[in-house]
Amino acid sequence: MGGASGLMPIKHAEISVGQAVPWAIYDEQGHLLMASGVKVESQHQLEGLLEHGYCNPDAMWDTIPSKMTPISKPVSSQSASPGSSPSAQDAHKDVLMELDSVRWNVGETLYLQVHDHTAVRYTVKLIGFVKNMSIMVTAPTMDGKAVIIRDGQTFIVRAFPGKKAYAFTASAIKSVYSPHPYLHISYPKQVRCTTIRQGSRATVKIIASLTIGDPEQTAAATIGDLSMGGASGVIKKAVGKKGDVGVIKFKVSAAGNDEYLSLNVILRSQAPTENGLEYRHGFEFIDVTAQSKLILSAFVHQTLAEMD
Repeated sequence: MGGASGLMPIKHAEISVGQAVPWAIYDEQGHLLMASGVKVESQHQLEGLLEHGYCNPDAMWDTIPSKMTPISKPVSSQSASPGSSPSAQDAHKDVLMELDSVRWNVGETLYLQVHDHTAVRYTVKLIGFVKNMSIMVTAPTMDGKAVIIRDGQTFIVRAFPGKKAYAFTASAIKSVYSPHPYLHISYPKQVRCTTIRQGSRATVKIIASLTIGDPEQTAAATIGDLSMGGASGVIKKAVGKKGDVGVIKFKVSAAGNDEYLSLNVILRSQAPTENGLEYRHGFEFIDVTAQSKLILSAFVHQTLAEMD
């Protein structure tokens, strides 16, 4: 997989002229090319994004809960009646479907999350499958080195083709090393499918330090919700004005480690709280470093999983 820090190349099916991009798009070095929700204005711009654009798969991990409890009855991809227009609420419902109804191509990127050690994730490619027998994927690696997978090890497997997200549980059947290394995982009876949500937010309570405005002001903020793209926090007074650029600093516990984040932000909203005694500020993160993305992603998705 190319790109910096596990960034995934954009696929043609995911973006089109006149449509807003579903995720932030970066260049190969991890620099932001286009923020999530921005519309692609021209074919030339589209071609440039397709040639040079990458997205962060970690930003999509929150689209399907880690706990694989059934949510609805199995459906086929053709079950919706012709001309039906699902409501926005329905668009976020998870459904269970047969793997036969999922059209994945050879080479599709799959993400294996170790079931009993959810901080461990491997990126693999789909090689093929034998119906009701096994799915074959490239051998998992970590830091460029092959990882030993024990038979029976259980994974939550996820894929994000287009604007849908899929997940299923599977166990390792057998690692094969010749003529090249690959892995057989169990064939799932059902696959969970959901429409990818934009910027799912984790509910938190984190004390942060904000520096923003001209002249520069520093204030303590209590962050109430957090996503890969931004945060909302309450401050005792209105600090800065919409469009101001600043820095917000706070500590999170990700994968058992305390990590300190210092993130560049733009102030996007500012309004009194319900009691009128404080002010709620909304921030968009900008120019986030690859390391900070990893920490933020681990914390957000860990928090979302605990909320399920």
